[in-house]
Amino acid sequence: MGDLVIGARSGAPEPEGAGSRTVRSTESAQPSEPGEDGSAAGAAGDSDGGGSGSEAARLSGGKGGDGSVSSSGEEPEETPEPPKQRSFWKELPILIGIALILALVIKTFFVQAFSIPSGSMENTLRIGDRVLVDKLTPWFGAEPERGDVVVFQDPGGWLNDEPAQQSSNSLVRSMQNVLSFIGLMPSANEKDLIKRVIAVGGDTVECQGDGPVKVNGLALNEPYIFPGNTPCGDKPFGPVKVPQGRIWVMGDHRGDSLDSRFHQDQPGGGTVPVGNVIGRAFVVAWPISDWSTLPVPDTFGQKGLAAAAMPLAPPAAGAAAALPVVWWLRRSRR
Repeated sequence: MGDLVIGARSGAPEPEGAGSRTVRSTESAQPSEPGEDGSAAGAAGDSDGGGSGSEAARLSGGKGGDGSVSSSGEEPEETPEPPKQRSFWKELPILIGIALILALVIKTFFVQAFSIPSGSMENTLRIGDRVLVDKLTPWFGAEPERGDVVVFQDPGGWLNDEPAQQSSNSLVRSMQNVLSFIGLMPSANEKDLIKRVIAVGGDTVECQGDGPVKVNGLALNEPYIFPGNTPCGDKPFGPVKVPQGRIWVMGDHRGDSLDSRFHQDQPGGGTVPVGNVIGRAFVVAWPISDWSTLPVPDTFGQKGLAAAAMPLAPPAAGAAAALPVVWWLRRSRR
Protein backbone atom coordinates (compact mmCIF):
# COMPACT_ATOMS: atom_id res chain seq x y z
CA MET A 1 0.00 0.00 0.00
CA GLY A 2 2.79 2.40 0.95
CA ASP A 3 4.71 1.73 -2.22
CA LEU A 4 1.73 2.71 -4.27
CA VAL A 5 1.27 5.93 -2.38
CA ILE A 6 4.95 6.89 -2.59
CA GLY A 7 5.09 6.04 -6.28
CA ALA A 8 2.03 8.09 -6.94
CA ARG A 9 3.53 11.15 -5.31
CA SER A 10 7.07 10.99 -6.74
CA GLY A 11 8.41 14.03 -8.49
CA ALA A 12 8.26 12.49 -11.99
CA PRO A 13 5.37 13.89 -13.89
CA GLU A 14 2.78 11.43 -15.11
CA PRO A 15 0.14 11.75 -17.77
CA GLU A 16 -3.03 13.25 -16.46
CA GLY A 17 -5.21 10.50 -17.74
CA ALA A 18 -3.06 7.71 -16.37
CA GLY A 19 -2.82 9.33 -12.96
CA SER A 20 -6.48 9.79 -12.75
CA ARG A 21 -7.06 6.20 -13.69
CA THR A 22 -4.56 5.09 -10.99
CA VAL A 23 -6.14 7.24 -8.38
CA ARG A 24 -9.61 6.09 -9.30
CA SER A 25 -8.58 2.47 -9.29
CA THR A 26 -6.78 2.89 -5.97
CA GLU A 27 -9.62 4.74 -4.41
CA SER A 28 -12.13 2.26 -5.71
CA ALA A 29 -10.51 -0.36 -3.56
CA GLN A 30 -11.19 1.70 -0.47
CA PRO A 31 -14.67 1.83 1.00
CA SER A 32 -16.27 5.11 0.39
CA GLU A 33 -19.26 6.94 1.64
CA PRO A 34 -22.45 6.95 -0.35
CA GLY A 35 -22.23 10.67 -0.84
CA GLU A 36 -18.80 10.42 -2.30
CA ASP A 37 -19.82 7.73 -4.75
CA GLY A 38 -22.70 9.85 -6.00
CA SER A 39 -20.52 12.89 -6.44
CA ALA A 40 -17.89 10.90 -8.28
CA ALA A 41 -20.44 9.37 -10.66
CA GLY A 42 -21.94 12.77 -11.28
CA ALA A 43 -18.55 14.19 -12.08
CA ALA A 44 -17.79 11.36 -14.47
CA GLY A 45 -21.14 11.83 -16.16
CA ASP A 46 -20.48 15.51 -16.50
CA SER A 47 -17.09 14.92 -18.03
CA ASP A 48 -18.42 12.34 -20.51
CA GLY A 49 -21.54 14.29 -21.34
CA GLY A 50 -19.56 17.42 -21.88
CA GLY A 51 -17.80 16.00 -24.91
CA SER A 52 -20.91 14.59 -26.53
CA GLY A 53 -22.86 17.71 -25.71
CA SER A 54 -20.26 19.92 -27.33
CA GLU A 55 -20.24 17.68 -30.41
CA ALA A 56 -24.06 17.84 -30.68
CA ALA A 57 -23.89 21.57 -30.31
CA ARG A 58 -21.40 21.78 -33.15
CA LEU A 59 -23.59 19.63 -35.35
CA SER A 60 -26.74 21.57 -34.61
CA GLY A 61 -24.96 24.86 -34.92
CA GLY A 62 -23.68 23.96 -38.39
CA LYS A 63 -27.15 23.57 -39.85
CA GLY A 64 -29.16 26.44 -41.27
CA GLY A 65 -32.84 27.00 -40.62
CA ASP A 66 -34.15 25.04 -37.65
CA GLY A 67 -30.83 23.25 -37.16
CA SER A 68 -32.48 19.86 -36.72
CA VAL A 69 -30.69 16.64 -37.61
CA SER A 70 -32.33 13.23 -37.92
CA SER A 71 -31.16 10.39 -35.71
CA SER A 72 -29.56 8.66 -38.72
CA GLY A 73 -27.60 11.75 -39.61
CA GLU A 74 -29.50 12.35 -42.90
CA GLU A 75 -30.93 15.71 -43.83
CA PRO A 76 -34.81 15.96 -43.97
CA GLU A 77 -36.36 15.78 -47.45
CA GLU A 78 -37.46 19.07 -48.92
CA THR A 79 -41.20 19.43 -49.72
CA PRO A 80 -41.65 19.77 -53.54
CA GLU A 81 -43.28 22.95 -54.70
CA PRO A 82 -46.76 22.55 -56.32
CA PRO A 83 -46.72 22.89 -60.14
CA LYS A 84 -47.66 26.27 -61.43
CA GLN A 85 -51.00 26.51 -63.25
CA ARG A 86 -51.12 27.75 -66.81
CA SER A 87 -52.65 31.10 -67.37
CA PHE A 88 -56.14 31.28 -68.82
CA TRP A 89 -54.91 32.96 -72.00
CA LYS A 90 -52.50 30.12 -72.69
CA GLU A 91 -55.23 27.49 -72.25
CA LEU A 92 -57.85 29.40 -74.25
CA PRO A 93 -56.56 28.33 -77.73
CA ILE A 94 -56.48 24.69 -76.57
CA LEU A 95 -60.06 24.89 -75.32
CA ILE A 96 -61.21 26.51 -78.57
CA GLY A 97 -59.47 23.80 -80.62
CA ILE A 98 -61.10 21.01 -78.59
CA ALA A 99 -64.51 22.67 -78.92
CA LEU A 100 -64.14 22.97 -82.71
CA ILE A 101 -63.11 19.32 -83.03
CA LEU A 102 -66.06 18.16 -80.93
CA ALA A 103 -68.44 20.34 -82.95
CA LEU A 104 -67.12 18.86 -86.19
CA VAL A 105 -67.51 15.30 -84.90
CA ILE A 106 -71.05 16.00 -83.67
CA LYS A 107 -71.99 17.61 -86.99
CA THR A 108 -70.55 14.71 -88.99
CA PHE A 109 -71.96 11.79 -87.03
CA PHE A 110 -74.66 12.94 -84.63
CA VAL A 111 -76.64 16.18 -85.07
CA GLN A 112 -76.59 19.00 -87.61
CA ALA A 113 -78.51 22.27 -87.77
CA PHE A 114 -80.45 23.26 -90.88
CA SER A 115 -82.24 26.47 -91.77
CA ILE A 116 -85.71 26.58 -93.34
CA PRO A 117 -85.46 28.77 -96.48
CA SER A 118 -89.02 28.52 -97.79
CA GLY A 119 -92.64 28.10 -96.72
CA SER A 120 -93.16 24.59 -98.15
CA MET A 121 -93.51 23.09 -94.65
CA GLU A 122 -95.71 25.76 -93.08
CA ASN A 123 -97.12 25.88 -90.51
CA THR A 124 -95.07 23.04 -89.06
CA LEU A 125 -91.86 24.89 -89.98
CA ARG A 126 -91.61 28.59 -90.71
CA ILE A 127 -89.11 30.51 -92.81
CA GLY A 128 -85.96 31.14 -90.77
CA ASP A 129 -86.52 28.31 -88.29
CA ARG A 130 -83.48 26.24 -87.30
CA VAL A 131 -84.07 22.51 -86.95
CA LEU A 132 -81.78 19.86 -85.52
CA VAL A 133 -81.40 16.74 -87.63
CA ASP A 134 -80.53 13.32 -86.26
CA LYS A 135 -77.71 11.88 -88.39
CA LEU A 136 -76.80 9.00 -86.06
CA THR A 137 -79.58 6.49 -86.68
CA PRO A 138 -78.95 6.21 -90.45
CA TRP A 139 -75.43 5.00 -89.61
CA PHE A 140 -77.00 1.96 -87.94
CA GLY A 141 -79.17 1.12 -90.94
CA ALA A 142 -82.35 2.89 -89.83
CA GLU A 143 -84.48 4.07 -92.76
CA PRO A 144 -87.05 6.88 -92.89
CA GLU A 145 -90.54 5.98 -91.74
CA ARG A 146 -93.94 7.32 -92.71
CA GLY A 147 -94.61 10.66 -91.06
CA ASP A 148 -90.95 11.58 -90.49
CA VAL A 149 -89.81 15.08 -91.40
CA VAL A 150 -86.54 14.45 -93.23
CA VAL A 151 -83.73 16.48 -94.77
CA PHE A 152 -82.40 15.04 -98.02
CA GLN A 153 -80.08 15.98 -100.84
CA ASP A 154 -81.54 17.03 -104.17
CA PRO A 155 -82.00 13.79 -106.14
CA GLY A 156 -81.53 15.80 -109.32
CA GLY A 157 -83.53 18.57 -110.93
CA TRP A 158 -85.51 19.65 -107.88
CA LEU A 159 -83.51 22.80 -107.12
CA ASN A 160 -82.05 23.67 -110.50
CA ASP A 161 -83.65 27.11 -110.45
CA GLU A 162 -82.92 27.86 -106.79
CA PRO A 163 -79.97 30.25 -106.34
CA ALA A 164 -77.55 29.72 -103.45
CA GLN A 165 -78.42 32.00 -100.56
CA GLN A 166 -75.11 33.71 -99.74
CA SER A 167 -74.28 37.14 -98.39
CA SER A 168 -72.72 39.72 -100.69
CA ASN A 169 -70.29 40.63 -97.89
CA SER A 170 -67.10 38.59 -98.30
CA LEU A 171 -66.34 38.62 -94.55
CA VAL A 172 -69.82 37.42 -93.64
CA ARG A 173 -69.65 34.80 -96.36
CA SER A 174 -66.31 33.50 -95.05
CA MET A 175 -67.64 33.29 -91.49
CA GLN A 176 -70.72 31.44 -92.74
CA ASN A 177 -68.55 28.94 -94.58
CA VAL A 178 -66.43 28.28 -91.48
CA LEU A 179 -69.41 27.95 -89.14
CA SER A 180 -71.31 25.73 -91.57
CA PHE A 181 -68.25 23.49 -91.91
CA ILE A 182 -68.24 22.74 -88.19
CA GLY A 183 -72.03 22.47 -88.04
CA LEU A 184 -72.84 25.65 -86.11
CA MET A 185 -74.62 27.22 -89.07
CA PRO A 186 -76.50 25.85 -92.11
CA SER A 187 -74.57 25.78 -95.37
CA ALA A 188 -75.69 28.06 -98.18
CA ASN A 189 -73.93 25.98 -100.85
CA GLU A 190 -75.56 22.61 -100.18
CA LYS A 191 -78.84 22.02 -102.00
CA ASP A 192 -80.84 20.24 -99.34
CA LEU A 193 -84.60 19.96 -98.99
CA ILE A 194 -86.92 19.20 -96.10
CA LYS A 195 -90.27 17.40 -96.55
CA ARG A 196 -92.52 14.89 -94.80
CA VAL A 197 -92.35 11.21 -95.69
CA ILE A 198 -95.79 10.04 -96.84
CA ALA A 199 -94.96 6.58 -98.22
CA VAL A 200 -91.97 4.22 -98.18
CA GLY A 201 -90.74 1.44 -100.44
CA GLY A 202 -93.49 -1.03 -101.31
CA ASP A 203 -96.34 1.39 -100.51
CA THR A 204 -98.99 2.55 -102.96
CA VAL A 205 -99.87 6.21 -102.56
CA GLU A 206 -102.52 8.35 -104.27
CA CYS A 207 -104.60 11.49 -103.89
CA GLN A 208 -107.63 12.14 -106.10
CA GLY A 209 -109.73 15.29 -106.30
CA ASP A 210 -109.64 17.12 -103.00
CA GLY A 211 -108.28 14.12 -101.13
CA PRO A 212 -107.63 12.60 -98.78
CA VAL A 213 -104.20 11.12 -99.42
CA LYS A 214 -104.35 7.34 -99.30
CA VAL A 215 -101.51 4.97 -98.48
CA ASN A 216 -102.15 1.32 -99.26
CA GLY A 217 -105.85 2.14 -99.52
CA LEU A 218 -106.10 3.79 -96.09
CA ALA A 219 -106.97 7.50 -95.83
CA LEU A 220 -104.65 9.76 -93.85
CA ASN A 221 -105.96 12.31 -91.38
CA GLU A 222 -103.54 15.23 -91.80
CA PRO A 223 -104.16 18.05 -89.30
CA TYR A 224 -100.69 19.46 -89.99
CA ILE A 225 -101.65 20.65 -93.50
CA PHE A 226 -101.50 24.43 -93.98
CA PRO A 227 -104.91 26.00 -93.24
CA GLY A 228 -106.96 26.45 -96.38
CA ASN A 229 -105.07 23.80 -98.38
CA THR A 230 -106.55 20.52 -99.58
CA PRO A 231 -104.61 17.26 -99.12
CA CYS A 232 -103.92 17.04 -102.87
CA GLY A 233 -103.30 20.75 -103.32
CA ASP A 234 -103.63 21.61 -106.98
CA LYS A 235 -101.83 18.44 -108.10
CA PRO A 236 -103.80 15.19 -107.74
CA PHE A 237 -101.72 12.08 -108.44
CA GLY A 238 -101.56 8.32 -108.38
CA PRO A 239 -101.87 5.66 -107.63
CA VAL A 240 -98.06 5.42 -107.48
CA LYS A 241 -96.16 2.32 -106.42
CA VAL A 242 -93.08 3.44 -104.47
CA PRO A 243 -90.01 1.35 -105.41
CA GLN A 244 -88.00 -0.36 -102.69
CA GLY A 245 -85.24 1.81 -101.29
CA ARG A 246 -87.09 5.04 -102.10
CA ILE A 247 -89.60 7.35 -100.39
CA TRP A 248 -92.50 9.59 -101.45
CA VAL A 249 -92.36 13.05 -99.84
CA MET A 250 -94.75 16.02 -99.65
CA GLY A 251 -94.68 19.43 -98.00
CA ASP A 252 -97.21 20.35 -95.32
CA HIS A 253 -98.02 23.53 -97.27
CA ARG A 254 -99.49 21.63 -100.21
CA GLY A 255 -100.15 24.80 -102.21
CA ASP A 256 -96.50 25.97 -101.94
CA SER A 257 -94.41 22.81 -102.16
CA LEU A 258 -92.68 21.41 -105.23
CA ASP A 259 -92.46 17.89 -103.87
CA SER A 260 -92.78 14.36 -105.29
CA ARG A 261 -96.02 15.29 -107.05
CA PHE A 262 -94.21 17.68 -109.41
CA HIS A 263 -91.28 15.42 -110.35
CA GLN A 264 -93.03 12.29 -111.58
CA ASP A 265 -91.55 12.82 -115.04
CA GLN A 266 -88.00 12.47 -113.69
CA PRO A 267 -86.02 9.28 -112.92
CA GLY A 268 -87.61 7.54 -109.93
CA GLY A 269 -91.07 8.92 -110.73
CA GLY A 270 -90.85 11.64 -108.11
CA THR A 271 -89.49 9.39 -105.36
CA VAL A 272 -86.28 10.06 -103.42
CA PRO A 273 -83.53 7.47 -102.84
CA VAL A 274 -83.14 6.53 -99.18
CA GLY A 275 -79.40 7.05 -99.61
CA ASN A 276 -80.02 10.76 -100.21
CA VAL A 277 -81.60 11.20 -96.79
CA ILE A 278 -79.29 13.09 -94.41
CA GLY A 279 -81.39 12.54 -91.31
CA ARG A 280 -84.65 13.10 -89.48
CA ALA A 281 -85.53 16.54 -88.11
CA PHE A 282 -86.63 16.04 -84.51
CA VAL A 283 -86.80 19.51 -82.95
CA VAL A 284 -87.19 23.17 -83.88
CA ALA A 285 -84.34 24.73 -81.91
CA TRP A 286 -84.53 28.36 -82.97
CA PRO A 287 -86.09 30.84 -82.48
CA ILE A 288 -87.12 30.05 -78.94
CA SER A 289 -90.68 31.22 -79.63
CA ASP A 290 -91.03 28.45 -82.25
CA TRP A 291 -89.38 25.74 -80.18
CA SER A 292 -91.17 22.40 -80.57
CA THR A 293 -90.56 18.74 -81.22
CA LEU A 294 -91.44 17.03 -84.49
CA PRO A 295 -93.12 13.73 -83.61
CA VAL A 296 -94.71 11.34 -86.09
CA PRO A 297 -98.46 12.11 -86.42
CA ASP A 298 -100.83 9.47 -85.07
CA THR A 299 -102.42 8.88 -88.47
CA PHE A 300 -99.29 7.03 -89.63
CA GLY A 301 -99.63 4.57 -86.79
CA GLN A 302 -103.11 3.34 -87.69
CA LYS A 303 -103.57 -0.39 -87.93
CA GLY A 304 -103.21 -1.99 -91.33
CA LEU A 305 -101.17 0.81 -92.88
CA ALA A 306 -97.92 -1.17 -92.95
CA ALA A 307 -99.58 -4.58 -93.14
CA ALA A 308 -101.42 -3.60 -96.33
CA ALA A 309 -98.11 -2.89 -98.00
CA MET A 310 -96.81 -6.35 -97.21
CA PRO A 311 -99.72 -8.82 -97.37
CA LEU A 312 -97.42 -11.79 -97.73
CA ALA A 313 -95.20 -10.90 -94.80
CA PRO A 314 -97.07 -12.80 -92.02
CA PRO A 315 -97.42 -16.06 -94.01
CA ALA A 316 -93.79 -15.83 -95.08
CA ALA A 317 -92.66 -15.26 -91.51
CA GLY A 318 -94.78 -18.20 -90.29
CA ALA A 319 -93.32 -20.50 -92.93
CA ALA A 320 -89.78 -19.45 -92.05
CA ALA A 321 -90.44 -20.17 -88.37
CA ALA A 322 -92.05 -23.55 -89.12
CA LEU A 323 -89.17 -24.93 -91.19
CA PRO A 324 -86.82 -25.63 -88.23
CA VAL A 325 -89.69 -27.27 -86.29
CA VAL A 326 -90.58 -29.59 -89.18
CA TRP A 327 -86.93 -30.49 -89.66
CA TRP A 328 -86.54 -31.33 -85.95
CA LEU A 329 -89.70 -33.50 -85.91
CA ARG A 330 -88.62 -35.48 -88.97
CA ARG A 331 -85.17 -36.03 -87.48
CA SER A 332 -86.57 -37.19 -84.11
CA ARG A 333 -88.75 -39.90 -85.77
CA ARG A 334 -85.77 -41.64 -87.28
